[in-house]
Amino acid sequence: MRKKRRKRRRKVKKQGAPENRNKANAQDGVALEIQPLNSQEALDNEEKEKKAPKMPKKEKSVLQGKLTHLAVQIGKAGLVMSAITVLVLILFFVIDNFAVQRKPWLAECTPIYIQYFVKFFIIGVTVLVVAVPEGLPLAVTISLAYSVKKMMKDNNLVRHLDACETMGNATAICSDKTGTLTMNRMTVVQVFIGETHYRQIPSPDVILPEVLELLVNGICINSAYTSKILPPEKEGGLPRQVGNKTECGLLGFVTDLKHDYDAVRSEMPEEKLYKVYTFNSVRKSMSTVIQKPGGGFRMYSKGASELILRKCNHILDKQGVAVPFKSVDRDDMVQKVIEPMASEGLRTICLAYRDFDNEEPQWDNENDILHELTCIAVVGIEDPVRPEVPEAINKCKRAGITVRMVTGDNINTARAIATKCGILTAGEDFLCLEGKEFNRRIRNEKGEVQQEKLDEIWPKLRVLARSSPTDKHTLVKGIIDSTVGDQRQVVAVTGDGTNDGPALKKADVGFAMGIAGTDVAKEASDIILTDDNFTSIVKAVMWGRNVYDSISKFLQFQLTVNVVAVIVAFTGACITQDSPLKAVQMLWVNLIMDTFASLALATEPPTDSLLKRRPYGRNKPLISRTMMKNILGHAVYQLTVIFSLVFAGEKIFDIDSGRKAPLHAPPSQHYTIIFNTFVLMQLFNEVNSRKIHGERNVFGGIFRNLIFCSVVLGTFITQIFIVEFGGKPFSCTKLSLSQWLWCLFIGIGELLWGQLISMIPTKSLKFLKEAGHGTTKEEITKEAEGLDEIDHGEMELRRGQILWFRGLNRIQTQIDVINTFQTGASLKGKIKRQTVGQHLDIKVVRAFHSSLHESIQKPNNQNSIHNFMTHPEFVIDEEGPQTPLLEEQEKDNPEMVPKTGTRVLLLDGEATPYANTNNNAMDCSQVQIVASHSDSPLHSLETSV
Repeated sequence: MRKKRRKRRRKVKKQGAPENRNKANAQDGVALEIQPLNSQEALDNEEKEKKAPKMPKKEKSVLQGKLTHLAVQIGKAGLVMSAITVLVLILFFVIDNFAVQRKPWLAECTPIYIQYFVKFFIIGVTVLVVAVPEGLPLAVTISLAYSVKKMMKDNNLVRHLDACETMGNATAICSDKTGTLTMNRMTVVQVFIGETHYRQIPSPDVILPEVLELLVNGICINSAYTSKILPPEKEGGLPRQVGNKTECGLLGFVTDLKHDYDAVRSEMPEEKLYKVYTFNSVRKSMSTVIQKPGGGFRMYSKGASELILRKCNHILDKQGVAVPFKSVDRDDMVQKVIEPMASEGLRTICLAYRDFDNEEPQWDNENDILHELTCIAVVGIEDPVRPEVPEAINKCKRAGITVRMVTGDNINTARAIATKCGILTAGEDFLCLEGKEFNRRIRNEKGEVQQEKLDEIWPKLRVLARSSPTDKHTLVKGIIDSTVGDQRQVVAVTGDGTNDGPALKKADVGFAMGIAGTDVAKEASDIILTDDNFTSIVKAVMWGRNVYDSISKFLQFQLTVNVVAVIVAFTGACITQDSPLKAVQMLWVNLIMDTFASLALATEPPTDSLLKRRPYGRNKPLISRTMMKNILGHAVYQLTVIFSLVFAGEKIFDIDSGRKAPLHAPPSQHYTIIFNTFVLMQLFNEVNSRKIHGERNVFGGIFRNLIFCSVVLGTFITQIFIVEFGGKPFSCTKLSLSQWLWCLFIGIGELLWGQLISMIPTKSLKFLKEAGHGTTKEEITKEAEGLDEIDHGEMELRRGQILWFRGLNRIQTQIDVINTFQTGASLKGKIKRQTVGQHLDIKVVRAFHSSLHESIQKPNNQNSIHNFMTHPEFVIDEEGPQTPLLEEQEKDNPEMVPKTGTRVLLLDGEATPYANTNNNAMDCSQVQIVASHSDSPLHSLETSV
């Protein structure tokens, strides 16, 4: 039946148009969200996804979306002002000359009139050039590039530029435990063996030889042979751990017991291993089968203590004899051994074995093999918390960032480590959940994730233990999609394994471990931590906020210049028929405020004060009330000075007036002083713009930024040359020393005026409005909600295109359905072709489309592992079947009875019945999936990582 369906699908695809086939192929990779597979709602959603136009993904971030909005608004205002300026100049000239003065239009004067009109047009273009903030992209690029270069020194290798500023908005961090919060140097510090709990590593003399042999062989053989302990690089240092850190800790335990693991491995080389059940995050155990010299087989197993103990029905006592291990004994061991170890932050690993002395079992059926074990020992492995992590997490809390630990460890171990790190503090209302309990709370009876239920949990959730990669992806997606609270969450995720890929991809910013991380995790990430340290994440937050602040500083400076220059040009042109600032002069000012200012203000180094405020959030406006106060306040000072010089400057300095000069008149000192004063005010206002949160000390840390100092000094020297030697090209003439000092004094007045502005409380200026808002939830169209990254700043410009393409796509889809119906008359009732025409009832088309939905539209190949894992029709068998204990009446966890349809996802993209090869490498790519219905349409789903 399945083969027929595939053939039918191929036939339909061949009959369609080539462009439609290409379109279908392009849509195969669209990620499905968590939804019911077999419900009508899922079919409708999938049908909409097929029909919806696919907008290209944008590499633009929240900040760039806000900048686009702001730039469009400023550009429109500048265009209106320039048009009005040109119109006023032309009308004023025409009315004054030909209506008021009643001059006749002389043919020989036409070239002169045209020169005036050209001059007016140039003034209008200059106003437009000054008004449009074309320096914004440059400022963003410089700031991001500078930050990326500096972040490399802080062990952050940035793969995507926009991840820098996105990290500045982060409100939540979902972090791994091992290697990120801890040192990832495993050491066995406690052991329970022979009914005795040793708080320190015991001497090998106190352990029976036969038990010691089982323990040593179980560790050395049942581990990846690539895991080794090498001599330290430096004399007096710690031995190097190569490979899996947990196995290295166990091998170190063997060394502490005065045994050589290399000798054991040489006696049992990798080629002699009969069968290996490799470790993965679902099974949480590893088993290796060897042949015994006297015949039969022995299987060594190790894994999470509470899981392996459930599969044990015997345990070695003080005499090394295997005695029955009942459920009461197991519960007693959990309370007296495992929980005390876990409460001290130790990872508990159970070591067990099983002999097969009779006939050889069916090795492919792992569920029947991995039970009736005999427990050898339980060890407690310590992974010390990095000494710098508690302070880093405290910084995150002060910065308004919530840190959550997502780990596969025991919940008691995770809670203890979280307490040591500072994630959990006394008196705080928080939740610590295991993956099983987490799923029980957030899913309904059908196994679907309910966002409402998730919203009740994640705000208080701090630790998610015994979690699978699916749980991590579900948590991250739920937090990002949540709408509870004042602002939407921006989530950062750390991961190192292949199975962390979906969560890293879904997160706003994904951090991969540079040392312990796999290639899949690194490819899915935005930033790679080259030292696998949580403190590097905090530095990334600091740099991200610095990028955001750098752009805001540049905006504050540029908009002040914009407002003053446009008003001066417009007002001066309307009153004097000429702009006080000439075209070349305004272009020089534009160069100062665009290129040089972006270079100076976008390279400010970050400070710890950035981590003393809460995140901006997705919808926080770029221009705050404080910035608006500074922009308007400094604009008032500069406009007052400029207009005073324009209309009274000749009296103040006792010089000739430059107003209403002839068309080709030489430069005047009057307008040169205006130009020089305007530029110097901008230079000193650039110093004021270094602070955007109302700080009084605008010189704080100024000498740490040599680029800023160089730009300001270089601009001042260039201004001197332009004024003194610019001549007619710059419309300047030389100034005396006293005139220079007066210009400099007025420029310095900007600093004093800035202090006065900072004394005005922003709260009292409620009439000021913020600007540069992000895209609100209502403005995000449904077509863009499924995309990972979209430039919301261009959404309003694309809405017309979206509607147009949607209409075309619907028409094309209906035509395709009609063509398919006409060519597939033998399917679903063998309807004759002649009944299909231009007057085909749309209900028939829909009915046929719905009936063929499974065979035509349902994708047979999912291109993402997280799409497969998020389908609620599939549940991960975390624990597998348990060994029935000796009491027949005891039936623990009946829901864990194995189901049919067990399959394994392999890296080569094939889904085959589970069969381990003789490979003892640690394989985290195999994920065991159990289908709840053997006849499910996705029962034979093929998936590739």
